[in-house]
Amino acid sequence: MLQKCEGIVIRATDYGETNKVVTFYTREWGKIGVMARGAKKPNSRLSAITQLFTHGYFLVNKGSGLGSLQQGEIISSMRSIREDIFLTAYSSYILELTDRSTEENKSNPFLFELLYQTLNYLNEGYDQDVLTHIYELKMLNVLGLYPILNKCSVCGSTDGHFSFSIREGGFLCHRCLDKDAYHLKISQATVKLLRLFYYFDLSRLGNISVKKETKMELKKIISAYYDEYSGLHLKSKKFLDSIDQFRNLI
Repeated sequence: MLQKCEGIVIRATDYGETNKVVTFYTREWGKIGVMARGAKKPNSRLSAITQLFTHGYFLVNKGSGLGSLQQGEIISSMRSIREDIFLTAYSSYILELTDRSTEENKSNPFLFELLYQTLNYLNEGYDQDVLTHIYELKMLNVLGLYPILNKCSVCGSTDGHFSFSIREGGFLCHRCLDKDAYHLKISQATVKLLRLFYYFDLSRLGNISVKKETKMELKKIISAYYDEYSGLHLKSKKFLDSIDQFRNLI
């Protein structure tokens, strides 16, 4: 049965000499996989529309198993992302995080919109680190994780100076620091941004300027939380971390 959907290519794998198995994240159905026959041929009408990051409308023959891609219409090829190695690295991480955090045929229009907005902002040149951290924090709920970022995770207090406790899964106020000897000290700017990024609507993103030291703290907290609770080990994250180290040396 032929059906039309709006989707973003999040993974493409060669299959045989001329075909590809393509994974879309769609507005209508969530994640789906399709066979794109002949897509590896340079002159194929499916070649351009099955490139990673492509946002478009797709006509899919959707059955009980792996469907097949019939045709598509590109809305955006996310050209700036493709042409910049750093943007490609950040965006690839976002795609892999989405792929590994979701099940097939489980609709989540909110997540589609989040993915589209994030890639679009990256493509337009917004801050890569800020966008990545916002996406990471918002993906936690998709993974069934709910960090406590609006109060102390032990006493529930909403005022005071906060640190972060991986063990307690959220903020720790200065009165409860003895509850976790391994709490992570963070600046109040990092406290504010963790809370903001987790709760706010990405469509309202303006030009957020974040100091390098604050970015490093955000990355440390988010990475440690993911390592402890998500169960994910992503190749793209390792590559992104190595690129970050290289950039810090420049």
